Amino acid sequence: MSNNKKIFETFVSRTKIYLVIIFILLVIICINNRDLIIPSIIAFSVIMAYTYFANNKRKNEISERLQDLTLTVDTAAKSTLINSPLPLIILETDGNIIWRSSKFVTEFANVDINNYINDLIIEIKKEIEEEQKNKTIKREMQIGTKIYQILGEFVKSKNNLKKKKSEYMLIIYFMDQTENIKLQNECKNSKPCVGIIAIDNYDETMQRIQTEKRPEVIAQIEKNIYEWTGETNGIIIKPERDTYICLFEKRYLERIKENKFSILDAIKELGNKEKIQLTLSIAISDEGVTNKEKYKNALETMDVILGRGGDQAAIRQNGKYQFFGGRAEEVEKRTKVKARVVAHALEKLIREAENVVIMGHANPDIDAVGSALGVYRIATALRKRANVVTNREAPAIKSFIDELSKEEQYANVVISKEEGEAITTENTLVVLVDTHKKNYVEEPEILNKTTRVVVIDHHRRSTDYVDNAILTFQEVYASSAAELVTELIQYVEEGIELNMLEAEGLYAGIMVDTKNFTFKTGVRTFEAAAYLRKYGVDIIKIKKWFQSDLEGYNKIADIVKNAEVIKNTIAVSIYGGQDKEVNLICAKAADELLTIGNITASFVMGLAGDKVMISGRSIGDINVQLILEKLGGGGHINLAGAQIEGVSVEEVKAQLVDIINEYFDEENK
Repeated sequence: MSNNKKIFETFVSRTKIYLVIIFILLVIICINNRDLIIPSIIAFSVIMAYTYFANNKRKNEISERLQDLTLTVDTAAKSTLINSPLPLIILETDGNIIWRSSKFVTEFANVDINNYINDLIIEIKKEIEEEQKNKTIKREMQIGTKIYQILGEFVKSKNNLKKKKSEYMLIIYFMDQTENIKLQNECKNSKPCVGIIAIDNYDETMQRIQTEKRPEVIAQIEKNIYEWTGETNGIIIKPERDTYICLFEKRYLERIKENKFSILDAIKELGNKEKIQLTLSIAISDEGVTNKEKYKNALETMDVILGRGGDQAAIRQNGKYQFFGGRAEEVEKRTKVKARVVAHALEKLIREAENVVIMGHANPDIDAVGSALGVYRIATALRKRANVVTNREAPAIKSFIDELSKEEQYANVVISKEEGEAITTENTLVVLVDTHKKNYVEEPEILNKTTRVVVIDHHRRSTDYVDNAILTFQEVYASSAAELVTELIQYVEEGIELNMLEAEGLYAGIMVDTKNFTFKTGVRTFEAAAYLRKYGVDIIKIKKWFQSDLEGYNKIADIVKNAEVIKNTIAVSIYGGQDKEVNLICAKAADELLTIGNITASFVMGLAGDKVMISGRSIGDINVQLILEKLGGGGHINLAGAQIEGVSVEEVKAQLVDIINEYFDEENK
């Protein structure tokens, strides 16, 4: 009706203008000729009468046409609702159904639709209560065996006077998306995944097999690999004698996860029959638009796996890694070719650098500082300025730093984080020792000031590793970073002579990380220790650096006393003290718990500021690294740690117990 009024008012306004013009013309005529006054009045009256008659007629015609048009539109709209090809329902938020289309009735004839409608109304009511500005309804819902996209809107409408309040009326369409979703899933599931399978330590493993048996063992390995790949209906090629590349559809990825890469155990059993340690490393990626990108990501994933010691599988999806296996002890590499190559490369990089900055991990231990001093000696032998960035007040190295301070030649060698950042430029070579994690270095900002980074580490690789290192010497079989640095010192072409304190620092790093040559020791560990002993290392003095006082020993005794035993073999305890030595005390207590009969693994945690520190230890039967990785930590099979912020010690303990139970559940499957 408002449109009718506007159209008519427009017509009337124009008519008035015409009448005014006629009136003015008649007045002018009458002024010039008075005899025409009466005829002009009669003529104007006739025009006025005709105009009135014409306006009324026009008004009625316009009104009738608009009414006909409105009726036609309303009829079409009603017909569209009634004969809608989509299921349609109109209802109120109290569940009262106002109207439903015939298609709705037939579509849901065999389904109890009321329960679904009630759930939908509950969701929409929440949106109304939250006063959302968007009044549209759009969501997916599974009804019976079909999936529907629900579209519509809710509008305010006044209820009857008895309710005396406003309600919402809902107009909802149900669009069957079952087939579309099936096609989308089929498209998603048919996308390829790229996998790389590598036989760990192929050359050394084959050397341990009798010559006449090698073809048979290799054939058995390949048979297992081809059968496992055949379960995915994938294809496989062998570009190298120890490497296989497979391509399969994504639909089989969940099945592989559920089976937890059963091929890993199959290959181990084959190795047990031949009395050798035979393992595989498997990297799978579905990240990337093209197969080339997926292959590149699979290669990066393989680097992570090998950096963690091999004998495991990893799947890379959405920028995250999921690991399987990795429960076997790393195999020591007897050949020192890599150490020689890395030593020569490091020597070249030091010569090209303006200066050298060396740093270990946060909360440094003697392995970090001792190996840093070893790299310092290499740099100074090559006549380059070198400095070690570390926290001089860290409890684990306090005694050693005090001893170092007595020597005049080391007066300006150990510097603070701020000093290290100040002397680092684009031409500075930064050497990381005893860590490879970006967020765990002594001063992360130093890494941002140069692209020339070298990593020397013995820990299993984590997902947040330094990915821009130009040289990496990461050997997880090694006992310590000090062992690796000692090997490098022997292969640098420039003859290196260690000072007594430097040799003692390196020896102490090996001794502490191996728990007095008990854990993770191999032939190369003793060779490195023997090389350092030639300098006349005083073992008694080293032991004194790490002696506990009576107060500290009592704290450790209390932790051991209050330990809780889980799964009959795992000790978990909490240190309730608040002091700077929390990390050191927890580590020593975890070591002490392993001296108790039947205890195969131990976890001790304590609060350091706003962080919960966890030290995990194992005699090898249980992989503490896999357990603490789920809490954001890492390390080795028998020695690992973690730091957690924002939660209490009791909450961390509860999480840890749950993870331990999951670990055993997975192992028993």
